[in-house]
Amino acid sequence: MAFLQSPPGRASWPVLFALALALSACGEKPQEGMQGMKVPVSVIQVQAAPTTVYTELPGRVQAIEDAEIRARVTGIVQDIEFPQGSQVKAGQLLFTIDPAPYRAARDQAAAQLKSAQASAKTAKLLAQRYAKLIKEHAISQQDYDNAVAQADQSAAAVAAAQATLESAEINLGYTRVTSPIDGTTGKSLVTVGALVSAASATHMATVQRLDQVYVDITRSTNALSDMRRQIAAGALKPDANGDAPAQVLLEDGAIYKQDGKLLFSGVTVDPSTSQVTLRALFSNPDQILLPGMYVRVRLAQGIDERALVVPAQAIQRSSDGSSNLVLIKDGKAVFTPVAVGPRFEGGYIIYQGLEAGDQVVVEGFQKIRPGAPVQAMPWKDKPGAQAPAAAGQAQPPAEGQAKQGEGKAG
Repeated sequence: MAFLQSPPGRASWPVLFALALALSACGEKPQEGMQGMKVPVSVIQVQAAPTTVYTELPGRVQAIEDAEIRARVTGIVQDIEFPQGSQVKAGQLLFTIDPAPYRAARDQAAAQLKSAQASAKTAKLLAQRYAKLIKEHAISQQDYDNAVAQADQSAAAVAAAQATLESAEINLGYTRVTSPIDGTTGKSLVTVGALVSAASATHMATVQRLDQVYVDITRSTNALSDMRRQIAAGALKPDANGDAPAQVLLEDGAIYKQDGKLLFSGVTVDPSTSQVTLRALFSNPDQILLPGMYVRVRLAQGIDERALVVPAQAIQRSSDGSSNLVLIKDGKAVFTPVAVGPRFEGGYIIYQGLEAGDQVVVEGFQKIRPGAPVQAMPWKDKPGAQAPAAAGQAQPPAEGQAKQGEGKAG
């Protein structure tokens, strides 16, 4: 019948349906083949190596010497004798306070001393004269005793006048305010014409020695105990030289070029914070470290003789906060939970879940699932990236952030 015939130039519906089934069958065969293919991934083979383990702690920079220049006499500031923010030497003149009243007091004390010395000389001569007369019984014993006492009183008055003169000289000297140390001045806290007071010890300026600086560090008692446990268990070995080197990380993350050393570790715990205080000394020739600056300090905890380090990007973080690595075993991907330790260059030390010689996937995670067959290829660092070395120094991002196990598996 005419309505069942196909339009001219077009295939019939049965033919089209048969073609669709054939194409569908052809599409299923490649999909089955894809399931048996190995997914290429980039891997590294982990090797154990001695590594110095560091911890990072917060610290504040303190000047090694900090002298507050304060007024020791009352008066008007006449001159400021130094460029503010300059280097000064010990004994260098910084301020001049009006010396006129103190010079007058010094001169008055000098005159009183001369008067006392004259009186003492007269009293002494009188006592000597009476000493001869008493032997001849020409004067009474009372007169002689009075003359001797007067001579002694005059001598005492001379001593008091001498002390008054010295005090006046000292006060006159205090009108010249000098630096007690070599160092760098800050801004002047007073101006010419300002009244400074000895009673309130007016703060005039500050001089700080900055060629070396202290960095005061705080550390929790829990972290100290954990480090001691690791040393006792053999996971860490103390430095053979007994030194305690330290490094400073500046606020922008850069490493300060001058290494320092730990001077002491606090032996008293602050009951309000459960922390102890440590102090490190650093050379500061360019005055990059300034008092009050916040920094982070890297301190060596010890040497991990068999540290296993993996790149940071190899660590997979789960939603519950746990960490995993993808290992290659028998040609298949195995997701393995691990305990992550301190940071090391571009990676982390792994404390548990990893053994020397294991192959760890670094790139290609999005293509694989647990148990999937994979084709391992050596990982090539991206330009500028830091691959974990065989040995070196490990540093964590901050104390308490790295999850550490009690020891490495195997």
